[in-house]
Amino acid sequence: MNRSDFLKAIALTGAAAFVKTSGGMSILSESLKNNGAVDMVAVMGGEPVEMFKKAIAELGGIGKYVKKGYKVTLKPNIGWDKGPEFASNTNPELVKEMVRQCLAAGAKEVVVFDHTCDDWRKCYKNSGIEDAVTSAGGKMMPADVESYYREIDLPKGKKLKKAKVHTAILDCDVWFNLPVLKNHGGAKMTISMKNHMGIVWDRRFFHDTDLQQCIADICSLNKRAALNIVDGYRVVKSNGPKGRSLSDVANPKGLFISSDIVAVDTAAVKFFGQIAKMSVDDVAHIAKAAELQLGSMNLDKLNIKRIKV
Repeated sequence: MNRSDFLKAIALTGAAAFVKTSGGMSILSESLKNNGAVDMVAVMGGEPVEMFKKAIAELGGIGKYVKKGYKVTLKPNIGWDKGPEFASNTNPELVKEMVRQCLAAGAKEVVVFDHTCDDWRKCYKNSGIEDAVTSAGGKMMPADVESYYREIDLPKGKKLKKAKVHTAILDCDVWFNLPVLKNHGGAKMTISMKNHMGIVWDRRFFHDTDLQQCIADICSLNKRAALNIVDGYRVVKSNGPKGRSLSDVANPKGLFISSDIVAVDTAAVKFFGQIAKMSVDDVAHIAKAAELQLGSMNLDKLNIKRIKV
């Protein structure tokens, strides 16, 4: 089974009946035979915690990225005052497990934040993420005041040359990007790259200048996420990024993890394209990021581990 077929299958097999009748279980369970390190892990089926545990194990465990005494920052999508069932924000169970594993690996602290669109207090609480994080021993950090941000240069940026980035990113030892996979009216899709708009203070500049290029530009910051962990357990398939009702939500149960932000967003869009009409060409910031040499859109050259739970 090639990568495109796997991505199609992973989208469709949210319905257990399809798996049982397809006759493809053994093939879906096979991994790509690779001779080097795994570049990406794609997981199909299961619950968020289970999927993440299997994926991170294939990458060598969280201890490969988090050392004793580290200050760790997690950047999920918490932009909207919506419950987990609406898929507007990253799944709280995934965020909770990430906090738990980082602390178990010896992290000194784990901080979680987002520069939200709706009122940050309501977003943090009603998304379920605040309770998930604090119950696991992590800390929520506000992002609603400019003093939390510090200006950095973006030498590779074409339109965005400077940006004020949250100090939780700039002052940590390592950070992880945890976007939810969603349709987006302006950017077409919001995944790992678009999630970077939640680390900056002035998002209006993006919209007023060149949204797609600015999204690519901010991802060129020197301090990259150690991993991009794309939550495709539930997705907003229409009327994103917030969604209007539960009819906008699909439950395909996918998860993609990679340090290559271009590759993981490319794979996630291909996955999404089996749920709703969308192609990688529609999401211009992916190609623009590839032009900045931030990663590869050529999935055929990557070692991808495929897991069916």
